[in-house]
Amino acid sequence: MTTEKSSLHTRNLHRNPYDFDQLISCVPELKQYVFINAYQTVTINFSLPKAVKLLNKALLLHFYNIKNWDIPEVNLCPPIPGRADYVHYIADLLSEQQSEIPSGISISGLDVGVGANLVYPLIAHRSYGWKMLGTDINKDSLENAQRILDHNPDLSFAIQLKQQLKPNNIFKNIIGVGDRFTFSMCNPPFHDSEESALKGNVRKTKNLNRSKVQKPLLNFGGQQSELWCEGGELAFITNMINESALYGSQILWFTCLVSKKDNLHKLTRLLKKVKVADFKTVDMAQGQKISRILAWTFIPQQDRKDWFL
Repeated sequence: MTTEKSSLHTRNLHRNPYDFDQLISCVPELKQYVFINAYQTVTINFSLPKAVKLLNKALLLHFYNIKNWDIPEVNLCPPIPGRADYVHYIADLLSEQQSEIPSGISISGLDVGVGANLVYPLIAHRSYGWKMLGTDINKDSLENAQRILDHNPDLSFAIQLKQQLKPNNIFKNIIGVGDRFTFSMCNPPFHDSEESALKGNVRKTKNLNRSKVQKPLLNFGGQQSELWCEGGELAFITNMINESALYGSQILWFTCLVSKKDNLHKLTRLLKKVKVADFKTVDMAQGQKISRILAWTFIPQQDRKDWFL
């Protein structure tokens, strides 16, 4: 018997094994990809892009009442449980100055690099009622995200989208003079080149298939802005930290995923250099993958509670 996924956050709705009967009732097309593996576990082949996309569609409909979720074949198909974990750990971060987790549209989040899938804003709003702004440099990705919102009109008041027209900027041109956000979040591009991204995707596909795959599946390819940028993760987050210093009074907590543990030392050294009031790292685990959230704030601890008044 499969036990719950104890590495996931305690509030994560995906800790228990997938109930495929329930999920198939949401998305009947998923049935053709479900099978019983050698360990007598009901599952899908996670190396098949179509299967993963249909699983996501079913999870988002069943757990979050998101209708007609879909993404183009060229876009990154995110693992829903891991995405939900990031949202719940942000909720923990915000509750440190409160007696309970702050909820409702008075809490506003900024998702940097929302992508075509819109997953972070969807889960954040459905889980805690937060208001979200999703930004991206890719116009096609934002158009797909808007299509998801059009299929779920009840979300139109709570989730907005905005294109970042300057690819080298993160907060500039997005945050206006009078804007305030309770937090920002980001899943940054991991690789430093297209070649590196393709090699990584071949490795990932091989691990899932335990086979000698030479070509990456499109599901794991993603768009350039989703998976790689010049200088990779370290350069992207370095830029984010430097720019965050200009908006330290307008965002309570800046947060970003960090995949490479070796990058943490340089990043935390930079945080001290830009004189943040506080920073912390939160470890996250999903299966064999270990990641972490780096969070920082320019607001002194004694003033953070006032942010929620």
